[in-house]
Amino acid sequence: MRADVLAGGHDGADRLAELIPAALRGMAAGAAERGGPIPAGGPAAVAAALMAEHGEPGTPAAAAPGGAEPLDDPAAARGSAVGDGSAGLLGDPAAARGPAVGDGSAGLLGGPAAARGSAAGPGSAELGGPAAARDQAAATALELAGAPRTTLEPAPATGTLPRRGVGAEAALEELSRLLAAGSADPADPACAAHLHCPPLAVSVAADVVASALNPSMDSWDQAPVASELEREFTAGIARLCYPDQENPDAVVTTGGTESNLLGLLLARETGIVQAICGANAHHSVARAAWLLGLPAPIVVPCEGDRMLPAALAEVVTPHTVVVATAGTTNTGTLDPLPEIAEICRRAGARLHVDAAYGGTALCSEALKAKLAGLELADSVALDLHKFGWQPVAAGLFAAREAADLAALTVRAEYLNADDDTEAGLPDLLGRSIRTSRRPDAFRMAVTVRALGTDGLGALVERCCATAAEVAANVERHPGLRLWGRPELSTVVLRPVVADTDGGDELVARVRRALLEAGTAVIGRATLPTGPGGAGRLWLKLTLLHPHATAADYRPLLDRIAATAGAELVAGRESPVAS
Repeated sequence: MRADVLAGGHDGADRLAELIPAALRGMAAGAAERGGPIPAGGPAAVAAALMAEHGEPGTPAAAAPGGAEPLDDPAAARGSAVGDGSAGLLGDPAAARGPAVGDGSAGLLGGPAAARGSAAGPGSAELGGPAAARDQAAATALELAGAPRTTLEPAPATGTLPRRGVGAEAALEELSRLLAAGSADPADPACAAHLHCPPLAVSVAADVVASALNPSMDSWDQAPVASELEREFTAGIARLCYPDQENPDAVVTTGGTESNLLGLLLARETGIVQAICGANAHHSVARAAWLLGLPAPIVVPCEGDRMLPAALAEVVTPHTVVVATAGTTNTGTLDPLPEIAEICRRAGARLHVDAAYGGTALCSEALKAKLAGLELADSVALDLHKFGWQPVAAGLFAAREAADLAALTVRAEYLNADDDTEAGLPDLLGRSIRTSRRPDAFRMAVTVRALGTDGLGALVERCCATAAEVAANVERHPGLRLWGRPELSTVVLRPVVADTDGGDELVARVRRALLEAGTAVIGRATLPTGPGGAGRLWLKLTLLHPHATAADYRPLLDRIAATAGAELVAGRESPVAS
């Protein structure tokens, strides 16, 4: 079948039905080959694996170092992952990760299933070892994918820009396998560094439809129903943020960075000349001020990663916009929104709330009280690719007054001519600072229709409840120290030995050791917890897996503590820290 068949038209769905199984087969094989939350070895190893798979661009496949041969057997594609001793795409993940703690225990090495099961080691009767767990997962995924594997014909040239193509099925299976084997897997509980969620299957399926139909959201004649679905969905989001307002509105963005830019842009259009934010604010606030030609934001001190209202009151004026945070990147804490809103009201200042992390808690009856005061803001940033389980990008920007969004209006005769809009064609160009843009609202709308806001809120509640349990386990762990109880789903911790021996350098080495071994992806945060408020480095777990439990994270806590001990010993024995 030709590789240049279109996804749309009368035969598009049939062709997709043929191609998607090939992509899924490659993804399943690659995920099994990777084994854990991220490929082992760090950037150099991943780059070397890519070169070994494809060789230099233009090099014949037979001559390429480690060039891929035709593969009929999924096990052969995985190499050492099935125990034959050969080097797979990334070597043996279990072998690479083992030395990080030196105890040989399975821990999270076999992915989520291993994390939930026994940590007895590769020979565990329950798990059959990490390789067996990966094989079983691969076999199941391959079976679900449908048709048998297509034999990959040798490519006339290697690399991603060959002179002659290898065909659609072969390219999909080969590169999907490579991508999966070399990707971080946010669906693995040990992948917990960032606000990087595992997307829901229903959202990914919706994204396939949106990509195939390819509505471009810059004019109605390119997206008749997509534009109406977006209008309805964003109106619902606006009402969620501003339930008592007569005329709120919302638009789709690429995420918190673009939403914060819009918050400052709309403020500037009303005569605001200065932004104010907390020391806990996202870096995009300062970037937005720079892009808009505004002075650098005035930074208000924080306590417990929350803006201090008394300090804010000293600097706020009628010509300022205050940017508060509902869910900080470092700790997930929320600024005291009612107090901040009252200070802004008294001063005549504008208020924008960056709720990219915490905003979806509005869907939970149990949690929405944490966001009290959000409805008093002039504008709000939300992200559904955090607590919303959407593929990137899925940002939203809500305005208390729809009229404020008129600042985005721009005219382009070929897209929104005056006579067209007067005749009733909707103006989509004024709904974004972008021109061509994907129908990202479609998969968000499908997801919320599938789960309802109650269902989405329940997933947020699960993550927050799990974080509270993990934090309690950290408090009980003899080798770890907790920064503070989580408000959302971020758990901040530090190895105890770092306080007595090793310091911040040890904390940084622990994170890198786990990352390079492929064992875990954990974050870092510098917080003013040292003497005199000096910055001190902490480790961070951002828990966005709605089905993982606290038990899934116990092996990770043990591994962090054990790795800290091992790195401390290694640092003493070697004059050069690893």
